[in-house]
Amino acid sequence: MNYKAIHDIKPKNDRAGKMFDNPILEKLTMSHAAIPISMLILFGIAFLWWGTGHTLLTTSQYVVLVPTGILLWTLFEYLMHKHMYHMLPTNKVKGWIQYNMHGIHHEYPKDKQRLAMPPLVIIIISFAFLFTFRLLMGDLAYAFTPGFLFGYAGYLCVHYIVHAYQPPKNAFKVLWVNHGIHHYKDPDVAFGVSSPLWDYIFRTLPKKKSN
Repeated sequence: MNYKAIHDIKPKNDRAGKMFDNPILEKLTMSHAAIPISMLILFGIAFLWWGTGHTLLTTSQYVVLVPTGILLWTLFEYLMHKHMYHMLPTNKVKGWIQYNMHGIHHEYPKDKQRLAMPPLVIIIISFAFLFTFRLLMGDLAYAFTPGFLFGYAGYLCVHYIVHAYQPPKNAFKVLWVNHGIHHYKDPDVAFGVSSPLWDYIFRTLPKKKSN
């Protein structure tokens, strides 16, 4: 397969994409977004529960670290989207990673079964995050990781909603507009899905039309 850069992929709204010829492997790549969202929330609650029963973390540490985890998720989301999902396919390995992680979504943006990582990947990612943060910050990870996972769940929720529903007539409409521009007009802007914060900071917001 000749892999294309994201900005060379033309959206196809009439059908779903296909990753594997094997029907079992293909099925494992698909999931309704509600399943991984629920799993991330449950993992986050479980890690919080474990922390309260097996560590000496204080209430004030939870109050600070859970929101910090949510905030830093939005930065992680932005950086992953911009630098990993949209990396140039300069060789076959990069091309395979880019297309299967994100390019297929740009090619088939209406495929609701691929608006979130499948459950098996969510399990691996959730415990990988916990293990990594446990190495970096010790028991504080049991407060920080849940916030990070809640941020991830929020991102998946927003991502599903902006693809599946019409934009609301309120302040949240900007999320629909930005993501629509990212998919259909300019894939090199609007990398934040759950928040435009980092697009604003790093100056990757879509340019406003001049009158």
